[in-house]
Amino acid sequence: MGSQKRDLESTEEVEDEGPVGKIEPEQSRKKLRKEKKKGGENTSASSIKPMERLKKRKALDKDRRGIASVNDESKPVQTGMELKAADDTKEQPASSSSSGLPEFHITVFKDLVSVNALVREAAVEKMVMELQEVQKVYNKLGKKEFAERGLQLEAEKDDGLNNCAPSLRYAVRRLIRGVSSSRECARQGFALGLTILLHKIPCIEVKSLLKLIVNLLEVSSSMKGQEAKDCLLGRLFAYGALVRSGRLVEEWNSDKNTPYIKEFTSHIISLAAKKRYLQEPAVSIILDLVEKLPAEVLLSHVLEAPGINDWLEGATEVGNADALLLALKIREKISPDSKIFDKLLPNPFSTSKLFAPSHLSSLANCLKESTFCQPRIHSVWPVLVNSLLPDGVFQDEDVVSGPSTIKKHKRSRKCSSSKEDVAKNLQYFCEVIIEGSFLTSSHDRKHLAFDVLLLLFRRLPASFIPLVLSYKLVQCLMDVLSTKDTWLHKVAQHFLKELLDWVRHDDVRKVSVIMALQRHSSGRFDCITRTKTVKDLMAEFKTESGCLLFIQNLTSMFVDEGGASEEPSDQSQTTDDNSEIGSAEDKDSVGPLGNSDFLRSWVIDSLPGILKYLKLDPEAKFRVQKEILKFLSVQGLFSSSLGTEVTSFELQEKFRWPKAATSSALCRMCIEQLQSLLANAQKGEGQKMEGQEGEGQRALTNIREPIDLGSYFMRFLSTLRNIPSVSLFQTLNNEDEKAFTKLQAMESRLCREERNCLQERNLRLSATANKLHALRYLLIQLLLQVLLRPGEFSEAASELILCCKKAFSSSDILESSGDEELDVDETPKLMDVLVDTLLSLLPQSSAPVRSAIEQVFKYFCGDITDDGLLRMLRVIKKDLKPARHQDADSDDDSNDDDDFLDIEEAEEIDEAVGIDEAETGETGESDEQTDDSAAVVGEEADQEIPEVSDDSDGGMDDDTMFRMDTYLARIFLERKNQAGGETAHSQLVLFKLRVLSLLEIYLHENPGKPQVLSVYSNLAQAFVNPHSGEGSEQLGQRIWGILQKKIFKAKEYPKGEALQLSTLESLLEKNLKWASKPFKKNRSSENPSKKKQSASRNRHKMIGSLAQNSIFWILKIIDARKFPESELRQFFDIFKRVLVGYLDSKKIQIKSNFLKEIFRRRPWIGHHLLGFLLEKCGSAESEFRRVEALDLVIEILKSPLFLNTDGNGQEASKKMLKSHLPKFGLLIKVLVTKMPEKQARRAHVRKFCAKVFQIISTSNLTKSFLEDLPPDAHVACETHLGESFLALKKLGR
Repeated sequence: MGSQKRDLESTEEVEDEGPVGKIEPEQSRKKLRKEKKKGGENTSASSIKPMERLKKRKALDKDRRGIASVNDESKPVQTGMELKAADDTKEQPASSSSSGLPEFHITVFKDLVSVNALVREAAVEKMVMELQEVQKVYNKLGKKEFAERGLQLEAEKDDGLNNCAPSLRYAVRRLIRGVSSSRECARQGFALGLTILLHKIPCIEVKSLLKLIVNLLEVSSSMKGQEAKDCLLGRLFAYGALVRSGRLVEEWNSDKNTPYIKEFTSHIISLAAKKRYLQEPAVSIILDLVEKLPAEVLLSHVLEAPGINDWLEGATEVGNADALLLALKIREKISPDSKIFDKLLPNPFSTSKLFAPSHLSSLANCLKESTFCQPRIHSVWPVLVNSLLPDGVFQDEDVVSGPSTIKKHKRSRKCSSSKEDVAKNLQYFCEVIIEGSFLTSSHDRKHLAFDVLLLLFRRLPASFIPLVLSYKLVQCLMDVLSTKDTWLHKVAQHFLKELLDWVRHDDVRKVSVIMALQRHSSGRFDCITRTKTVKDLMAEFKTESGCLLFIQNLTSMFVDEGGASEEPSDQSQTTDDNSEIGSAEDKDSVGPLGNSDFLRSWVIDSLPGILKYLKLDPEAKFRVQKEILKFLSVQGLFSSSLGTEVTSFELQEKFRWPKAATSSALCRMCIEQLQSLLANAQKGEGQKMEGQEGEGQRALTNIREPIDLGSYFMRFLSTLRNIPSVSLFQTLNNEDEKAFTKLQAMESRLCREERNCLQERNLRLSATANKLHALRYLLIQLLLQVLLRPGEFSEAASELILCCKKAFSSSDILESSGDEELDVDETPKLMDVLVDTLLSLLPQSSAPVRSAIEQVFKYFCGDITDDGLLRMLRVIKKDLKPARHQDADSDDDSNDDDDFLDIEEAEEIDEAVGIDEAETGETGESDEQTDDSAAVVGEEADQEIPEVSDDSDGGMDDDTMFRMDTYLARIFLERKNQAGGETAHSQLVLFKLRVLSLLEIYLHENPGKPQVLSVYSNLAQAFVNPHSGEGSEQLGQRIWGILQKKIFKAKEYPKGEALQLSTLESLLEKNLKWASKPFKKNRSSENPSKKKQSASRNRHKMIGSLAQNSIFWILKIIDARKFPESELRQFFDIFKRVLVGYLDSKKIQIKSNFLKEIFRRRPWIGHHLLGFLLEKCGSAESEFRRVEALDLVIEILKSPLFLNTDGNGQEASKKMLKSHLPKFGLLIKVLVTKMPEKQARRAHVRKFCAKVFQIISTSNLTKSFLEDLPPDAHVACETHLGESFLALKKLGR
């Protein structure tokens, strides 16, 4: 195959070398002429077969190459002049002046192969201009023989181009052969040249051209592979050049009965039938001709061409999409229907008949076979899509949306009917072709289906999206996207990306696509495909109209999914003044539900999510919130007893329910989402109120009054409950029903009271309005909890209502129903009851209820009593089980509310924990014990045991103990028997975390109150307690964060006369002990794991850091109180004991840097302890500690008192130094007489002595110091201190 191709190209190259024959020997030239003449005669003979002609042409080419090689061997070495002459001979034109014709340069053919389009176009232009000049001169000659005696480029052939100049004949033949070349851009260049040449020079006859194309580019039986393909493609390009030149149209214009159009059509149809890849371009060439010819020519010439009838009739059987394309395009141009298209098009033709299911089934084979041109989409598809979705219908649809007139109403009816026809056609097309033929077939045809759908989307209106994104298509898309190991996965990803780009800026399209994807995937499209398609689309709603449209569609999906009719029944009746019942149908007649509950659950979850990324003005956002609230309220709280549709005249709205009763699980989901919606709305209102704090009372009124979602919900709830045919989704017992009614009434009263406070525009009343607002939302959340969990919250609701009555004792609030009255003298304090109520709600409350509780606590925590605060703190300290090896003496310690750090107890507990871990080896045993304790707590709660024998609960009375166990019992009551449920310990930790949130709010709102000290002490005790620390890392981290951020680093700290110095001293002493405690390794285990050792060491570091921060904080409080020195005797004794232990005991490992930081921050402590420190340093047992303690003395001497340069400061520092000179002398004597052995310590001692000598000399106390220094110390000082002491002695003289 390759040799045959090279032979053809070598033949062309030989023909390009016109002057080669002039340097050949005469004998060889004669032989060549004889062969040429013989070959020419054979060529002219019609009886010779094409195969024989090709063989002779190859033999001729072989002879030429042989002659050329002989010439190269036999010719002598040429001189420079001879080479130049030979070059001139090679460059001479094809036609010269010797023949009487203008020059034609055949080198232009080389430029036709260029990759550069501009070079090709320039070459074509040059070639055509030269050939036009040649032909013009040739036509003027009287005798053609004169020109024929000139230079001949080829042998005489019977090609029919008798009226053409030799150069033109050569060019035509050369161009036809050139379109079959596969070199670079040869086909494009030669086809362009042939097109322009045929158009510009009319003497080239069409008849001759058709004959030349067949003869020169005929495919013989010996041709295979690329050679045959080149010839076939060459014929295709040649026919295309003929059509684009316009010569066939000119032939018809000159002769209406011309046979060449039929002949051309027959040739190209025959060519299309040879190979599949030739069909589409061949039909494209025919369609180019069809566009240029009138309609009557198509019927009489094109459609009458031989072979076209058989080709069209067999199209449906073999699957010929190109025949269908040709039929569709020709039918657009001819008015009467032709029977030749009966197998492809309906007769008579109409769009409805074309897309009828029966006819589409007959075309399915043709359309399926159009996959051969992938990844490019076949040309038939844009034509079908244009017929399927015409522009006119949707343009008229736009017109209808304008102002209403009678004329437009008529057009609207026509448009609606046309739109219905288009929708029906589209539905049939998708069902038969896309779903029935492509999606059930190979991957290639699935790929084609996605490509065709992308074509449809460009013209598809939003109302037709559900027809295209059908169940089968969405299922296919999910299957492909969920399987990543196929090449079709990328195709589906591209389809999905294009789909999202198409809907991104159109809310109507976006809604339709989301609905289709979720409806056909039961709400799990993202989950199955592992994408975020639906989630991302939902996050892109930015307008109010888009959100409302989405909510409306979600509502319809929820209601209609079970098979409910969208059209209301005509059988409607009015039962009262407020409601109208419609669609009274039997609820038991339910269609196939399938996975409708999954889909409905997605609808419920998605509705509040719309607001997550929505950024609208408050009023627009409030309207969106109202629509979501109405849906959740209607579907989650109520049911209709007389039908699936109810109209409320008061609200002027119609509400619908599914035919099948909504499951209780979905109702609970609605209530939970409703709670979240109200909680988020309350948070949003709080943020706006904080942002407009400085704008006065008018800003508060403007925000609260119109935009109060809770108030709107309660009015909406009351209105629906007043409709007789509407009832709650479940029947409440008597207690819950009473609680529900009381909560409604109390919320209404509080709402009126809040409105009155806002109207007064008083700052005090504004704070009251905040309390009322928070209580109202808690009442609403509690009302929903009563519906969500019947029988569990009625008691808490009654207690909260009593708190509301007592907190706001206005005449309106205290209006009693006649069965209850308040005895103010005998009832406990309001805040104690409120705290108890809030704590009782925390264990089983949901996140929205906890948020409402926190809001109430935020506005009421300023009035909380000490008992209420301690009640909350005891929850943090509470453990399920006390330490098994706890000392009996801890009983006395736990009775003291201020005793938060018992060092001995902590050490024993630490050891006990280590023993427990060593005995069990794992946490399984402890978990079982914890579960047992949980069960015990649950049983005890049922029996109402009044007290618990837990030593850690000392100080509680019986009522307090009962309340505490009630809180804990509520934690475990619900889950104690659930398999796989959370353990009692984890539930207790969760309860503690919720109480910590309230305490954090308290510290934020009341940073300077004395009660902060009590909160600190209890939190510190809970943090140090090994049970709470090791039981939950999250709990420990939370307590640590609150202590650091809300207490130690707060801008304010506890102040006031209520702070007792004894309490502060006790806290200080125990913190100093804990900061001095060394780290002890676990002795119970021989080889403890590195992880346990690391965790234990980290915990020890955190406790040490807590103790140090606590000491700094306590000292700041003591310093701010300005206690007289006489009252601080015990305070200084504490530090003295710490210093003694630091200097004399190795067990006390308090850091010297920490003590230095204390003296640096609070210099007055160092001043008071200076003498004691000097004395103890001299008598210290440990040499290391004695030397290390010298830094403490230096730090004291660096205080501002000793560095002050004014007169009063110098006098005070001199007085203090003078009083301590003997102690300085004794210390220095000890240091120099017991000089350390290590070089570093000796240097440290010398540095200290030099610093003391400098300060003494600066204060002019040198002489007194030397007098107080013992005599035996002088020699030692001179020996060990040298120059510094001698200099001091000089100053003393």
